[in-house]
Amino acid sequence: MPPTRATSRPGPSPPEAANRRLGVLLPLPLKGPYDYRVPADANLKPGDFVAVPLGPRETTGVVWGQGSGDVAEAKLKPVAGRLEAPPLPEPVRRFIDWVAGYTLASRGAVLRMAMSVPEALLPPKPVVAYGRSQADLEGLGLRLTPARKRVLAVLADGPPRPAAELAREAGCGIGVVRGLADAGALETISMRPAAPFTTPDPARAGPSLSPSQQAAAATLRDKVAAQDFSVTLLDGVTGSGKTEVYFEAAAEALARGRQVLVLLPEIALGAQWLDRFKARFGATPAAWHSDLTRGQRRLTWRAVAEGQARVVVGARSALFLPFAELGLIVVDEEHDPAYKQEDGVIYHARDMAVVRAQITGIPVVLASATPSLETETNVATGRYDRLHLPERHGGARLPEVHVIDMRRDAPPRQRWLSPLLHAALAETFAEGEQAMLFLNRRGYAPLTLCRACGHRLACPNCTAWLVEHRLAARLQCHHCGYDTAPAETCPNCGAEHSFAACGPGVERLAEEVAADFPEARSEVVSSDTIRGPAAAEALVRRMRARDVDLLIGTQLMAKGHHFPHLTLVGVVDADLGLAGGDLRAAERTYQLLTQAAGRAGRADRPGRVYLQTYVPEHKVMAALASGDRARFMAAEAEDRHRTGMPPFGRLAALIVSGRDGARVEAAARALGRRAPTEQGVTVLGPAPAPLTLLRGQQRWRLLVKATRESNLQAVLRRWLNAVQTPAGVRVKVDVDPYSFV
Repeated sequence: MPPTRATSRPGPSPPEAANRRLGVLLPLPLKGPYDYRVPADANLKPGDFVAVPLGPRETTGVVWGQGSGDVAEAKLKPVAGRLEAPPLPEPVRRFIDWVAGYTLASRGAVLRMAMSVPEALLPPKPVVAYGRSQADLEGLGLRLTPARKRVLAVLADGPPRPAAELAREAGCGIGVVRGLADAGALETISMRPAAPFTTPDPARAGPSLSPSQQAAAATLRDKVAAQDFSVTLLDGVTGSGKTEVYFEAAAEALARGRQVLVLLPEIALGAQWLDRFKARFGATPAAWHSDLTRGQRRLTWRAVAEGQARVVVGARSALFLPFAELGLIVVDEEHDPAYKQEDGVIYHARDMAVVRAQITGIPVVLASATPSLETETNVATGRYDRLHLPERHGGARLPEVHVIDMRRDAPPRQRWLSPLLHAALAETFAEGEQAMLFLNRRGYAPLTLCRACGHRLACPNCTAWLVEHRLAARLQCHHCGYDTAPAETCPNCGAEHSFAACGPGVERLAEEVAADFPEARSEVVSSDTIRGPAAAEALVRRMRARDVDLLIGTQLMAKGHHFPHLTLVGVVDADLGLAGGDLRAAERTYQLLTQAAGRAGRADRPGRVYLQTYVPEHKVMAALASGDRARFMAAEAEDRHRTGMPPFGRLAALIVSGRDGARVEAAARALGRRAPTEQGVTVLGPAPAPLTLLRGQQRWRLLVKATRESNLQAVLRRWLNAVQTPAGVRVKVDVDPYSFV
């Protein structure tokens, strides 16, 4: 954290204030606050942002409470001063403590997420504005040109304005304004910058709601009005209008003077969501995601802390913004795996949103067409409420789902579309409608191998194959970002021009479609082509204008898009997510394919979905074909319950990593030897991780399986404290893991 300017805040303080000490938590990977002495003229309170000395430099922290007393009085360093920023609210501080305790992260590391924009702690720079001076214009000897008269007329009855705004209203150049100021006709005034966000209007009329939407909206409004903690699953089929329903809850919170946080799994793709919000509330919400500039993040953070940003739509990190008046949290697409933070402090934003709401004493809404098994289980046990939207809005019907058995209807060699799906595409294009081909695999081909010797091109930093991206003429690793030009010669056998692309990615599908349907206007949609909100918004515009006939893309297309003319969805490899040892593989595949299928037939034209699979008898394919979600989830719950897996048991992963493989293995085996043996706790491993090499780090894993009744965090703390980790080796703890690589 860079040094910041600070000012002390004088105020009444008892005579012994000079001897007082306070605990200051720093945004560093430290377990707890450091003690500092409070200057006699300072009146500091918990939550205040302060500048404090740390070694030879000055840094910024937060007053966390009374000091621990572990440091002798003579060694205490004084707080340098308080920053002119709103204090970190008490619920946010409690939330930081809770997250640190649950995830076994240091409190300072969690605080860093809440202090992610240090420059926002300084007051915004004042804006120079211009107003009428008291000087006699005739006495100034000023020649009043028409432009100057217009400037003076604008200011005759109005407040001071910045030069650019004044010049715009007067229809002149900024030089005219500054010339009047130089002549003494205008005076300069230092003003606070205008609020960066327009306040949404909760009284603005929204769209007409169906009876089921009205009933759900009324229930959510009542929960917001009660201002008490509750968790409600808003469960509706794709296209049922869940967004409009929770907008009504947001309107209630706004009308009561409270702030609203809406979490989206892919905020960069929320162009249509933003359009719907603006249509409902007449303003655009504040946004919080990684594509914002540093300046935008500074404005948003400060506006949230000061209560100027009334609604924030953001990615998972928005949970740590310093809301002073938070009244509602919404987690849209609550099932989405993007809510799991895998680096730094490891947490699941859906679960932490529930904790944040409980600490604050407010309602939280979890919205999904395919709720997670964890959420379904909480509904079944009465911990969460459910509101159900069983039909699509506006009379649209759910699409028909057809399962294509690729063992009987296989495409020609080196082709990827079955005859049935190929014919459906031709029919759709002939009728002037739009289609989507879904394949959750970026690039051209996932593997490149030498025909002569079988050598496979792999990443030097990861246990992973290089993916060919033919449009960019590069081979890339999707784990560490390493890329290189395609090889002309095999590094193993020396054969020239012997490499072959194996398997399809979205670029290869586009190549096949272009050959078969040269008149169809297609676009590839993946994280390689949609790099932010502007690109997503442009895609939406092209789809609405019917400038695109076919979308070929990855999971980015399966998240909330509404394309009224899209009537066909083809899933090219429905089996893709079922491989591997992920305990949630079937659930995730079902959710992803349901969401992808839900893009079809969302308006007055009926939709069709074709699933290409080699295992049509699999429970996921059967559930998708029948539309029987309840039966599928019941089978999943039975499997997990029988094996004691989440949500009926608990898991934690220990990932041991470092550059020296021998030291990493030794550290992992040392942990294994001291593994806890208490009842209800089982430790699996240590074993090399499936991705043994990741970003240049050697990796081993241990998996802790425990009953729901076990105090898993206490078990982990005792275990980790009993084993000293050698230098150069890191042990990362992932409570409730979602990734097993």
